[in-house]
Parts: sequence; C-alpha cells; structure tokens
Amino acid sequence: MRTPAPQPETRVLVVEDDNTIGRHLDAGLRGHGYATTWCRTGTSGLAEARTNSQDVVLLDLGLPDTDGIDVARTLRAEFPDLLIVILTARSNEIDVIAGLDAGADDYLVKPFTLSVLLARLRAHLRRRPTGPPQHEQPVQLGDLTVDITARRCLLAGQEIALRPKEFDLLAVLAQHAGAAVSRETLMSQVWDENWFGPTKTLDVTLASLRRRLNQAADASPLALKLPEITTLRGHGYRLDPAQEV
Repeated sequence: MRTPAPQPETRVLVVEDDNTIGRHLDAGLRGHGYATTWCRTGTSGLAEARTNSQDVVLLDLGLPDTDGIDVARTLRAEFPDLLIVILTARSNEIDVIAGLDAGADDYLVKPFTLSVLLARLRAHLRRRPTGPPQHEQPVQLGDLTVDITARRCLLAGQEIALRPKEFDLLAVLAQHAGAAVSRETLMSQVWDENWFGPTKTLDVTLASLRRRLNQAADASPLALKLPEITTLRGHGYRLDPAQEV
C-alpha cells in the first residue's frame, strides 16, 4: 500500500553538513511530497528558518560552525511551535538528553533509514491540530490554570511559557487530575497512537515541565498552591491536587 503523502504545505528544513546524508534526505523527502530546503551550517539554517516559515527542522548536532544543541535552543526560543528532530551520531545518553532538553521534540541516531524517519515524521505531524479548535473549559488546579482551548498555562494569572509537547503533556495530566495515567496513554495522546520511537522523550519532557512549573512558583512573591506531578514507577504519572501552603 502506498504511503500517504504529506500536505503540500509541509515544509522541512534539513540542517546537515554531510553531503551524502544531506542529498539523501533532500531527495528522499522531496520524493515523498515534502517541500525541503537543505542547509549545511547552523548559521545558514537559522537564517533560512528566520526568512522562510518552516514546519519541521531536521537538525544535525555535529555542525561545522556551531553546536547543534545551541541551534536547537535558539530555534525553540524563536519558533515555539516548530517540530525539531535532532540527527546525531552521538550515542551517549547524555548527548541525546541535552538535545531534547534544548527543545527538540525527538531524535534519530545515525545511521537510520529513510523509512524510519518518514514514519517518525508522520507520527508527529498527525498530532498537529487541524481545523477549528474545540472549546474546553479551563482546568483549575489550585493557583494553576490550564486553558486547553487557548493553549495557555497560568500560575496566579501569570503565564508560563511552555514548549508544545510540555503543554500537551500537562493538558493530558490536568484532564485526568488525581488519576494515574500510564506511560502508554501519555505516549499515545501526546505523541501518537502508533508511536514506535524512544520513550525517553516522555521523561525528558516531563522533567522539563516540572522544572518550569517549579521555577514559576519560586519566582512568585506569593505563597502559591501548585499541583504536584508524581512519578508512579513502573506505570506512569499522576497530577496530584495542589496542597495547602
């Protein structure tokens, strides 16, 4: 059965200095209906992203002019909704975690096949919202408000800037506040029901979400009631109601 092509407007920026890999990705993605631009340095990749709107960035970490992790961090800061997939020959776990923590949504360790990359992209893009949003009442948890329709997270009325996957993860937990949510459910609802990639992305995203919420609470001069994300070893996570301070 032929793999369905992406929508014509799906734009992919490939930032890869290796000529063989770059040509392979550029030709392969174009052959499957993606509008692809290939840059060979981090500087040119950032310039292209700032000049022409992109949906996806495939980002090599080992660039000749700058560290790909710094590029990922800059892209995430400037383009919060951008899908960033890092490509790395670094097999050390700490390098992968650093890339995800810098803002990447996913990673692939070289060498990888085009079919794996395409499947991973389809999984991510299926999770992107289409059509008019369905209105949902904001979820109030102590001093934390999760407005799913507006995609806003507020603590005592002050907005907390979350990356897309961080917000999606918080939204699922908030909708099931007080209940245990399995890792499988979170991966299915936040990433994709057919996801077959690493679940390390869940742990890194959850840790980053915790950190952002706690930093916002610590920065407030008020004594705030903040719900706690509890780890359920061997199962998943639970968003516990805010405790009285």
